Amino acid sequence: MGDTTVTTLEGREAAVLPPVADETGRGPLRRLRSPRRPRLWFEILLIAVSYWTYSLIRNAVPEQKAEALRNADWLWNLEHHLGIAVEQSVNHAVNSVTWLIVGMNYYYATLHFIITLAVLVWLYRSHPGRYAATRLVLFATTGVALIGYYLYPLAPPRLMTNTGFIDTVLVHDTWGSMASGDLKNMSNQYAAMPSMHIGWSVWSGLTIFALARIPWVRLLGLLYPAATLLVIVATANHFWLDAVGGLICLAFGYTVARLWYGALPHALPRRVAPPQTHPQSPTAERGRAGGCPPAAAGVNAEHSAEEPSRPTEDGHPPARPRTTPHA
Repeated sequence: MGDTTVTTLEGREAAVLPPVADETGRGPLRRLRSPRRPRLWFEILLIAVSYWTYSLIRNAVPEQKAEALRNADWLWNLEHHLGIAVEQSVNHAVNSVTWLIVGMNYYYATLHFIITLAVLVWLYRSHPGRYAATRLVLFATTGVALIGYYLYPLAPPRLMTNTGFIDTVLVHDTWGSMASGDLKNMSNQYAAMPSMHIGWSVWSGLTIFALARIPWVRLLGLLYPAATLLVIVATANHFWLDAVGGLICLAFGYTVARLWYGALPHALPRRVAPPQTHPQSPTAERGRAGGCPPAAAGVNAEHSAEEPSRPTEDGHPPARPRTTPHA
């Protein structure tokens, strides 16, 4: 219903194509699930509010000291049973090299913020089509970690009693963590599982490895989470299994992004074409290309280059084309 045909001089009928639907009429959910170019002011506000909310919720989780210490003892015994309980040896070995452990203290306190924000800025500038999906991975990873902090309070090794772990920040009197010294009252001390140092560093490393073009930069992307794993163990802030918890959270984040966007972030287009606010129908475009106004182009493209009218043999003007609507 609503199709229109045009009868030409030869009596042939040509169908006029209906206009193409405007993409701006897509449903709001479909628009949200399509890659779009990020807006700078929105991203700055979103990241600031999200991190503030994350810190507020994380630090508002009840510090269940007794349960956190019990869980730490159980986890430490499990690692002994599995034969991977080498955190104390790493902690003591690195602590014996002052310049190295002090550097790791600063690394632990700062680098996971700096690198994560740097990767977000790089994505925004160089891979805007992949930015939203990759950011969703990070946000989903962090969000599910909050559930872990609430359901499974865990003391870090440095707070365990009678185990011999060294709190490297206190021993070397360095500003290295909000979890030690005068700043410890500003942070939840018993939110070691999962490790977001690992979650964020592996997110950064995988993003760099998948999207960077320079080989040595891609290699640095792989080395960064490996170095972070060494740092969190050497400073006695996490067990090995806390890192496994961070990887599980990251896998959840990638799953959410895959389900929402229909592809993993690196498989999405690098850039997004600007949306067309007033798309034209194919016939109108063909008519405009031929020099006709859009209204005339919709009647019959063949008559845009129509020859001058010639009288018929009996002297009468030729018959005009008839437009016949069909129900």
